[in-house]
Parts: sequence; structure tokens; C-alpha cells
Amino acid sequence: MAFTSVSAQKPTVYKINELLNRINNDSDTTYVVNFWATWCKPCVAELPEFEKLHLDAKDNNRKTKVLLVSMDFVEELDKKLKDFLAKNKYTCEVVLLDEINGNDFINKISEKWSGAIPATLIVKPKPQGNEFIEGKVTVECLLAAILAK
Repeated sequence: MAFTSVSAQKPTVYKINELLNRINNDSDTTYVVNFWATWCKPCVAELPEFEKLHLDAKDNNRKTKVLLVSMDFVEELDKKLKDFLAKNKYTCEVVLLDEINGNDFINKISEKWSGAIPATLIVKPKPQGNEFIEGKVTVECLLAAILAK
């Protein structure tokens, strides 16, 4: 059995339209998309909650995909972000959003978003609506949002 360590993973770099195409794909999967950065203390503090959600979804065969979207600078990918991920051994998928001007992408994520992080977008299968949460969350809060009809 092949084993890929988290430290060997290199996060994919996305532009906003690539990210939106990924999460708005009309599948039967719920996407939990967390916007965070290594320099944001509240963001880093809540990352274990997303890891718990990711493991819970796997254990319960729930069609939920956790996607951690780093807002770090693309120039810091190899040094700062990869080192952070290797140190913390997160198994959730991580991507880096390569956008500098928030005015170009914030409202595409949610009109409720002020641009502050941490922030989480929950994209549910249609016809259910999306949910947006600005600020720190817990795994219980995330599960409640995911399971609500």
C-alpha cells in the first residue's frame, strides 16, 4: 500500500475561478471550505476542528470534503506553508489561493464576507443553499450546519 506523508504534499495553487469551479460542481458532496492563513492566530487555532470534521466524515462515510484554502502569499508556499503543514500533519486537502486584491474575489465567495479570516463557506448539494460563517467555528457548529436541511 502506498503511503504519502503530509510533508510530501504540495498544496495546489488556485485562482478564484478555479476554486469556484471546484466547489460549485453540482455533485452530491458537501464542501466545507475554510479560508485561513499561517499568520492568523484564530485561524491556526481552529484548524484542528476541520481536521476532526475531515476524519469524522471519513469514519461515517459522509460525502463531505474539507478544503483548507490558505490565504498566505504564493511566494511563501515552499517555505512557510509546506513547513507548517508538515509540522502539524494535517490530512485535509490544502490549496493556496493566489489572489491579492480581495475586491476581486470576496463577493464571489459570499456577499456576507467582510474579508476577515477565519471564514468558512459550506457548499451543499443542490437544491440546498450555501452557508457562510465568518469567525472561528467548532466541529459541532460545522456538523450542525452540514446536517441541517
